[in-house]
Amino acid sequence: MIVCMSRRICVDLYNAIIKLRPEWASGANDDDLSACDAQAGTGKPCVAKIVMTGSAEDGPDWQQHIRNKEKRRKLAVRFKDPKDPFKIVIVRDMWLTGFDAPVLSTMYVDKPMCGHALMQAIARVNRVFRDKPGGLVVDYLGLADQLKYALATYTQSGGKGSPSIDTAKAIAVMQEKHEIACGMMHGFDWSKWHTGTSVEKMSLLPGAQEHILEQENGKERFVQVVTALSQAFALCAGTDEAIAIRDDIGFFQQIKIALAKPRSPRKTTEELDHAVRQLVAKAIAPEGEIIDVFQAAGLKQPDISILSDQFLAEVRGLKYKNVAAELLAKLLGDEIKVRSKRNLVQGREFSEMLKKTLNAYHNRAIATQEVIDELIKLAKQLKDADQRGIDLGLNDEEVAFYDALAQNNSAVEVMGKDNLKVIATELVTQVRKSVTIDWTLRESARAKIKVLVKRILRKHGYPPDLQDEATKLVLQQAELLCAEWAA
Repeated sequence: MIVCMSRRICVDLYNAIIKLRPEWASGANDDDLSACDAQAGTGKPCVAKIVMTGSAEDGPDWQQHIRNKEKRRKLAVRFKDPKDPFKIVIVRDMWLTGFDAPVLSTMYVDKPMCGHALMQAIARVNRVFRDKPGGLVVDYLGLADQLKYALATYTQSGGKGSPSIDTAKAIAVMQEKHEIACGMMHGFDWSKWHTGTSVEKMSLLPGAQEHILEQENGKERFVQVVTALSQAFALCAGTDEAIAIRDDIGFFQQIKIALAKPRSPRKTTEELDHAVRQLVAKAIAPEGEIIDVFQAAGLKQPDISILSDQFLAEVRGLKYKNVAAELLAKLLGDEIKVRSKRNLVQGREFSEMLKKTLNAYHNRAIATQEVIDELIKLAKQLKDADQRGIDLGLNDEEVAFYDALAQNNSAVEVMGKDNLKVIATELVTQVRKSVTIDWTLRESARAKIKVLVKRILRKHGYPPDLQDEATKLVLQQAELLCAEWAA
């Protein structure tokens, strides 16, 4: 956030920025787009904007920056989204009070302020957010004395905490954590990170991951130290000491991202491939340069299915075995998580199998190559589960109910597969007809579904002693499918 003395200065500054970075703007009032709008092909969201009020009397050069209350509200929502391209806002009075954006990291102040107004403005940037421990205020007017007066009033009113942090302390912590991180990378040559091409930099990441994963609790220790290093760096980023090791920190952060990226449900193949590999970040490559992330991982085929024999063979042959194990575990974890939203029994069974295998791996009970073999075996079992539905002649929803009914082996022996298939098909039809939007929240609606399920089981002669457990599983499965139907 840049705070200027007047609206004229705001416009002049915006024009100066866009002259240097024309790609940061799109056009007059057609650039108020979210990232989703841009991805949909409706335009291009811009990086920098002015938020200010105005009137029809303002000149034509200003009109593109004047928005009504609703448009300013939408911009505020976008600015608070860390994923949105809208990263720089220029203001005079707007958003200096009552505007809460924890993601805001830096404020450039070129406007006289004092007292409560000054404290309110600084409060815009000092919120903790993820790895961000505090904010940076760049003062062009010498507001330190005014801040002391404002702080005195603040503390007398019962306020706690400090508006600033001793930069020397932050530098000391940063250098300490940097030294530890460098120590953990000892023995691994990463000099190309400073001198190599984008491709050479990218190719360092799999080996760096492997180097960390080979160490005792390496992943946990490295993630922890790089998190602390990043937080300290954020508090003293403008100092000579921080600038001197900035590239090192960037390298460590890319390794951390690759190691610690949390699992998330797969939406598209492209998103999954990008998320689980995490072998390169946008910052590594110059803008406009295309980097083959599959090449970095050692995978030759970008258009793959996680369950294809070709892909699994490529994973088995990866040079860095620990990286291969982590990559495949994340892939399978996401695949199982997606299936768990459709098939309760399958999700539980495969989750337990994956957990058991990874526990043995993390406890060093089995070698890395063995865990890769076990994970590949699990992947093939997932593939077989898909084929089983085809063999039974059931769709995914019917298979989910079939698995709930066949969870007890005694039921399969007594009923036979054909009868269970008939019950599963009828359950899908009747449950779909009977559910209401809020049935999972209303006890009466749930009771009706429960009666319906029991009636169908009795109708087809499902073993009475197994009906209660089967009904429970079928109801849980129905909840999953109803959530998907409603989505």
